[in-house]
Amino acid sequence: MLTGLTIVFIGGDARQIEIINKCTELDAAVKVVGFDQLEPPLSGVSLEKLSPGLLMNADAIVLPVVGCDDQGIIDAPFAKEKIVMNKEMFAAIREGTAVYTGMAKSLLKRMAAEFSFKLIELLERDDVAIYNSIPTAEGALMMAIQHTDITIHGSTCIVLGLGRTGFTLAQTLQGLGAIVKVGIRRGDQAARAVQMGWKPFVSTDLAAYTGEIDLIFNTIPTMIVTAQIISKLPRNVVIIDLASAPGGTDFRYAEKRGIKALLAPGLPGIVAPKTAGIIMANTICQSISEEFHLRGDEM
Repeated sequence: MLTGLTIVFIGGDARQIEIINKCTELDAAVKVVGFDQLEPPLSGVSLEKLSPGLLMNADAIVLPVVGCDDQGIIDAPFAKEKIVMNKEMFAAIREGTAVYTGMAKSLLKRMAAEFSFKLIELLERDDVAIYNSIPTAEGALMMAIQHTDITIHGSTCIVLGLGRTGFTLAQTLQGLGAIVKVGIRRGDQAARAVQMGWKPFVSTDLAAYTGEIDLIFNTIPTMIVTAQIISKLPRNVVIIDLASAPGGTDFRYAEKRGIKALLAPGLPGIVAPKTAGIIMANTICQSISEEFHLRGDEM
């Protein structure tokens, strides 16, 4: 239970609603900023304006998945007005207060270092990333089906990157009967790919595998599907880039060559916001509970 704790939510999309509801169920005092246009309205919470006093009295603060941009602007689709975290707001957060987000940009990291609040990036956690890889894979498949005129079964698919998302995606494609080739970096990943029945190759050797391809799924957040690679691809190939913006594909050259290339970061919140929200809610509530048990033990 989170009885006696004040948790402040600032902005966020449909995923945030699941986290708010979970914290309310666990008896926290929940205060929210940026949900004044949500229909139906949230129950059991206090609608607030962003202020230093609000942040100063928070036991934990929850920001959207992408906390804020480098101008301090918070993503808040349910807000009437733009929400901006300026330096005065960051300075009001008490030292040691846990501030949750999915991934932090440079401003948020700098403010955490300067004002000594505890920044927790949930998407850096293995458990969250693995759970999130499931709706990501489903969303990628949905896009592939929408943008091709062939079945996944029997198609030749390349997955670039065998991290948590790449692994789940390759497994899902294989389950649908695709021929799966995976771009890897390390020997242990090659061994895992062979064990799974996929065909591994070194990601930097992608140019040698551009012949018979139907779909490319990229999870690597650096430029890997370059103009040189795209120039060798069949014109009917579809590229789905799942890496964080700006992705790892030369989208300008793909468009020039008439190849369909789609940037699709953040799929869990788009295709399955309820599931993605539940994943985040369980992790945040467990983390807050652990934080305060630890503090209680130290007192």
